[in-house]
Amino acid sequence: MARGIDQLEDPVLPEKRKLMVAGAALAALVALPGCAPTGYNAADYGNAAEPAAADVAATPGAAATDGAVDPNAADPASTAEPAPADTGKVADNKVTKSLTGTSVPKMGQVVENAKGFVTYRFDSDGDNPSKSNCDGDCAKVWPPLLTNDGKPTLKGVDSKLVGTVTRSDGTKQLTLKGWPLYTYVGDKKPGEWKGQNVNGKWFVITPTGTKNLTCLPKISKPVAPPAGASGSSGDSGSDYSY
Repeated sequence: MARGIDQLEDPVLPEKRKLMVAGAALAALVALPGCAPTGYNAADYGNAAEPAAADVAATPGAAATDGAVDPNAADPASTAEPAPADTGKVADNKVTKSLTGTSVPKMGQVVENAKGFVTYRFDSDGDNPSKSNCDGDCAKVWPPLLTNDGKPTLKGVDSKLVGTVTRSDGTKQLTLKGWPLYTYVGDKKPGEWKGQNVNGKWFVITPTGTKNLTCLPKISKPVAPPAGASGSSGDSGSDYSY
């Protein structure tokens, strides 16, 4: 009799195991949005969970210099200084010299610049063709990874995926699988990723160019442009659309 019972119960046990596994997987999915970086503080994210704002339009390039012409002035051709050979050239201290594919706690695969800061992609940008729509104050909060020759030292990143896009000011910005790359001024230390899911548009980028959604904090506002920037206060969590 006991043997008959065993035979009846055996098929049930695998089903129970399947339910337990499925339940654990569901719990992991539910827990995913709540994970956050080490030392997470809601104030660092602006403490707001709002829908993403409208796309940010690119800022037009700088206008030509204004000013009246003095009829008594010497011939401009004989006094004007030579124009720079390349107006889009970036100072050496602002050039991104390397990209490294690596792993950080909780987030996993990321791409870091030469100083170890995590890089991001912006949903309002374009990847095919590449286009940056982050200028003005946006670029002060999300500094673009600039380059002159488009050839940073690479480690853990496929050179075939790395390219450049010309920004509205004529400078060149590094791209990964077509997506323009940025860092975030809200990240104060190498390896931090407080820019993840800001405005529901900014995401850590993986070495293959995809969004890293391993850990997804609540949608938040960006920090304000650094103090001293035109029209900015330096406060956290202000109402910016980027």
